[in-house]
Amino acid sequence: MPDLFARVIQLLGALAFGIVIGWRVYFTDRYRTAAVDFSDIATVIGIIGGGAILALFQAGTDLFGAYGVGLAIGFFAYHIRLARLVRRSPNFDEDFFIDGRRKKVSDQEFIPDYVRPTVTSMGDVTLPRKPDGTPNGPN
Repeated sequence: MPDLFARVIQLLGALAFGIVIGWRVYFTDRYRTAAVDFSDIATVIGIIGGGAILALFQAGTDLFGAYGVGLAIGFFAYHIRLARLVRRSPNFDEDFFIDGRRKKVSDQEFIPDYVRPTVTSMGDVTLPRKPDGTPNGPN
């Protein structure tokens, strides 16, 4: 019985580790500012099956399988969560996923100076302007 418990804990740990890594991979890729190049593919391959991961979870084992499932869950859970937030917000629509489009901030709203500007996979988003016309964000 203790072996079964330990095995379940190991599988859940590998799954959770994969979820965290998958979530982080999507987040990092989504908010990148540089152009996509071949080294990005190598990085993702390194994350999925790199030496450190294979040292933790040997290929062909249940632990590696649980890690892979967790990786997929984390990656797609990030996208699903983002899609739900975009759908619920009156300031965004599906175009946000293409190039980061959103509705302009109204005259009654502003973004505080201490808030970092949002960036998308397509590059920097133009900062909104304050009612007096000055840029609203870090200089």
